[in-house]
Amino acid sequence: MASHATRKAQPAKRLQIVRALLAWFSTNARDLPWRRTRDPYAVWISEVMLQQTQVATVISYWERWMRALPTIQSVAKARPAKLRKLWEGLGYYTRVRNLQRAARHVVKEHGGHFPDDFDRILALPGVGRYTAGAIASIAFNQPRPILDGNVTRVLTRLFAMRTNPREARTNGRLWQLAEELVVTASRQSAVTLSSSRKARGVQPNRRHPGEAAKATTGPCSCLNQSLMELGAVICTPRNPRCEACPVAKLCAARRLGIADQLPNSRKRIVAAERRIAVFLVQRDGRVMARQRPAGGVNAHFWELPQVEVQGERREVPRLAREALGIKPATRTPLCAVPHNITRHRIRAEVFAGESLGPLPEARWFTRAELRRKAFTGLDRKILRRLQLA
Repeated sequence: MASHATRKAQPAKRLQIVRALLAWFSTNARDLPWRRTRDPYAVWISEVMLQQTQVATVISYWERWMRALPTIQSVAKARPAKLRKLWEGLGYYTRVRNLQRAARHVVKEHGGHFPDDFDRILALPGVGRYTAGAIASIAFNQPRPILDGNVTRVLTRLFAMRTNPREARTNGRLWQLAEELVVTASRQSAVTLSSSRKARGVQPNRRHPGEAAKATTGPCSCLNQSLMELGAVICTPRNPRCEACPVAKLCAARRLGIADQLPNSRKRIVAAERRIAVFLVQRDGRVMARQRPAGGVNAHFWELPQVEVQGERREVPRLAREALGIKPATRTPLCAVPHNITRHRIRAEVFAGESLGPLPEARWFTRAELRRKAFTGLDRKILRRLQLA
């Protein structure tokens, strides 16, 4: 009898959650530029950029990208070097290569029209289940679930899921819950975001041609975005703001006093410490840089000559000579630049150096040319520190 009552209660709870989130999102959604359009191409670009990257960082990149490449056709035919320059500093550079592969697929197989079928979206290079669901729901208002880190955190707390969300069974249950919520939302009336902007006095940004400042988004779009939004601004990893949460009364973890303990993920792997010796080699007012090889990390991006250091600093001259054909001018670095990438904590020490011979893939650039080339995030940081870019 109890299990029957539980089964009856769950649909009612889901409906309460959906209605509360839709109402909250209609008046509290952040005014982000990609929310002013339902163009699937624009939504796609934003979702790819937002992978492993904070919203505050993505805004300027997305705006610059959309100005330079306003259509999917423009991405398909763009020079890869242009795409790399637009992506410079965002990291995870495989994403930008897959973007062009997918754009060319859309042009070739779909006549340049972004597909509105979930399976066809999922078939695009670099598009996984989450991204396909985000595009299908946000751009086309389809009842497709999404599950990223923010949504995982919200759902594990709402339903007090104590098991590890990375385990197959728990992850499957989370996808099921996400789907049940968006399907429930699909039966609700549409939510007009423009009315909430007007109520908050937000002026639409007119910088992007074709933006839909007054577009009405559907309930599936709003529900999925509300889950992400809640995890980003209220149901945060540490110190969740339960007092401001629109579904606090429905949250099982809050009721049990365990909200700050969920999700119950495995302990994070300790970041690996890495040291890199980087060499500033100059000749006739030009700086030596080399291009990363195809198929590897940061493929085709430019960098200053560099080598990883495993031992003591006194090993740097030998490593530089053997690996790069470079002789450091001094054992004292010009500067040290920290750089963090996911599980790596990098300390780059920059040395003045002298070339002893030709270095494969290396070229000499003026300062103006350095600014036009796409460098890795670490190297762009070094160039700025050296006042070279």
